Amino acid sequence: MPVRAAQVSTGDTFFSFAKNLLGAIVWASALVFGLYILVFYALAYVSGDTAQWNKVLPGLYDAENTGSTAGIAIHFLAGGIILILGCLQLLPFVRERYPIIHRASGRVYVLACLLAAAGGLVFIALKGTIGGRVMDIGFTGYGLLMGLAAVQTARFARQKDFTRHRAWALRLFALAIGSWLYRMDYGFYIGFGGRSGHTEDFRGWFDYFMDFWFYLPNLVVVEIILAEYRIFTRPGVKIAGGIVLLLACAFLLFASFFFIRDYWGPGIVGGL
Repeated sequence: MPVRAAQVSTGDTFFSFAKNLLGAIVWASALVFGLYILVFYALAYVSGDTAQWNKVLPGLYDAENTGSTAGIAIHFLAGGIILILGCLQLLPFVRERYPIIHRASGRVYVLACLLAAAGGLVFIALKGTIGGRVMDIGFTGYGLLMGLAAVQTARFARQKDFTRHRAWALRLFALAIGSWLYRMDYGFYIGFGGRSGHTEDFRGWFDYFMDFWFYLPNLVVVEIILAEYRIFTRPGVKIAGGIVLLLACAFLLFASFFFIRDYWGPGIVGGL
């Protein structure tokens, strides 16, 4: 086998392995987080125990502001559905072998994204976020972008323009996992760096940074993938990319363990 052919094969194999491993970790962690949201937040709203929200996020539940409470409850309910269905929508074998499932779950997914965006925006408009003006701006931008991506994903699917449909679906997924990545980033930062820059009212320098970091870089990565630059097909770049993905796997495993042990696990067990 020529040396270059061997390098290409090795690079492709290694990158594919790292990509699939990262996908599995993302799905598993997001599923646990989605279940936590449905049990701890959505079921608490249905059962009338919304006061427990403030144990994790102070000021989230306001007995005197039923509109903001309903808005954030819709946001949580839809958010749990998004995280559970999101990875399913991107699986090629589901799309190719079971198109009916792909279309049906896709409609639910897009609707949930719209509801999550609308619920969050209603909450911000009526009550505002705990982090003040900077967090209001960052999270409002997040909600508007998610709403736009959901509309465009559905629009191009109905027009049967599947190239643009898949591009917008990928953007939507990158935004949809933003709330999960928000926790992952905090888990990693606090686990290694302590709480410097993070305050209880989310107005530290790291908190302000995170108001935008949890979703804007995701979109940059998607645009790089969609552009399909020739440099990313080189064997050396593929291997380097695989190493980066494996580092991301380690980061997500660490952060997921931290949150499942201290928050998501106890929240799920206590809510059932």
